[in-house]
Amino acid sequence: MSLRQDAARAGAAVAMLIGIGVWAAPPPGSPLLAAQGSPIAARPIQEAELERRWIAQAPTQTPAPQPPATSPAPAAAQEPPAAPPINEDEQQTMALLVDLQRYAIAPADELRRELAAVNQASNPRARSDANRIRLAVLLTIPNAGPPDDGRALALLESVAGKTGGASPLKQLALVLYAQIAERVRNVAEERKRSALAQEKLDQLRAVERTLLLERSRNAGGAGGGGGGGTGR
Repeated sequence: MSLRQDAARAGAAVAMLIGIGVWAAPPPGSPLLAAQGSPIAARPIQEAELERRWIAQAPTQTPAPQPPATSPAPAAAQEPPAAPPINEDEQQTMALLVDLQRYAIAPADELRRELAAVNQASNPRARSDANRIRLAVLLTIPNAGPPDDGRALALLESVAGKTGGASPLKQLALVLYAQIAERVRNVAEERKRSALAQEKLDQLRAVERTLLLERSRNAGGAGGGGGGGTGR
């Protein structure tokens, strides 16, 4: 028989003896218990008393306080980035665009007064690029006076041909110069075509006159010859 089986049997026998002693023990306070003083009968009562005292003396475990839930702080409102400051050239360009838009619908009297005022403000002592462009545009509007495309192109070229960075006024002058130069070129080509057509028409009329003259001469010569024969 193995040692493991012997230990198991011995443990079972001890458990059976303890159970019998507990079952046979008299109730608490019995005179039999006091007279006998049996340690087997008193052991379960002592163990129960110790367990009760241990439970009573054991500190109660309270749950650790949890920090209060805090809602996330609202994100700070993002302010839009500040617009960059507008320099003097940009201010003059915006004012000039407003004036050019007004020129497109202004009556003739107002345009003539504007041309006179701008022409006076564009003298050599008080001349600016914005006034040069303004005067150049007015010189191309028929309602403001006799158009002068050559002077307008010269004024725009003085602004567009300046060295340095590409300022808004310079870019506007370049655009207007290209438009006016294209219109002047188209007008010149149209005049050239008209002149050629007129020249061809004049040539045809000259040929027609020559033919009529020759026909009249021939008709006159034939009539004279017939009259002389009849007289004979």
